[in-house]
Amino acid sequence: MFAIYKKELRAYFISPVGYVYTGIFLAAAALICAYTTIQQASYNTTSYFQYMIFTFIILIPLLTMRLFSEERKMRTEQLLLTAPVSITGMVFGKYLAALTLFVSTVLVSCINFFPLLSYAIAEQSTASQSVHVGPEGGQIIGCLIGIILIGACFIAVGLFISSLTENQLSAAVITVGAIAVMLLVGVFNDYIGSAFIRTVLDWISVMSRFDRFAYGLFDFSALLYYLSISGVFLFLTVRVYEKRRWG
Repeated sequence: MFAIYKKELRAYFISPVGYVYTGIFLAAAALICAYTTIQQASYNTTSYFQYMIFTFIILIPLLTMRLFSEERKMRTEQLLLTAPVSITGMVFGKYLAALTLFVSTVLVSCINFFPLLSYAIAEQSTASQSVHVGPEGGQIIGCLIGIILIGACFIAVGLFISSLTENQLSAAVITVGAIAVMLLVGVFNDYIGSAFIRTVLDWISVMSRFDRFAYGLFDFSALLYYLSISGVFLFLTVRVYEKRRWG
């Protein structure tokens, strides 16, 4: 598994994919931070993280579209299937490589908060010592945990879709659609008249479980939900390749 993990992580930067993904992610994060916090002179970072989640509709498919599709297109899939590594190890190696790049980019994007911190320090020096000035650390940490968990879900979805086709563009487009549905199902929930349907959609909505993280609260049920979604799609990917190995 570790050999596949290193191979996939290195492949992101041998090809332009890793650089394109990182550049778009950091540029989008900087622009969103500028318009949601710095320009509005607000220490509330919730809007920033919510908008960043919606950029995953485009960003996550960039990470996952080539993971298995490229193997099938280049006819190297059989080498993986006959390699001395389990199917589970192969899938997790690729998944962890994409997750590592994703988490690293999320953490690097936190430099956007430095202007807020420097402004808060300057403002705190003129304010009463009993008054807190600056962004809420608990809110930022909660939101970071939330978007990392959501990103982990979407990467698992994209990995599964990539295993179904040898065309990278098809994998990317289908992943865009799947992630958009998972995000937007909660947005349109308020426009549905049936209480039962609203309850069901709210239960499956990815965004509805992010709210508690946005308040700086750790929600164990949300953690279990995100890990379950990731686990289901990783299991499905393993089953796809087990069927191909023995099919």
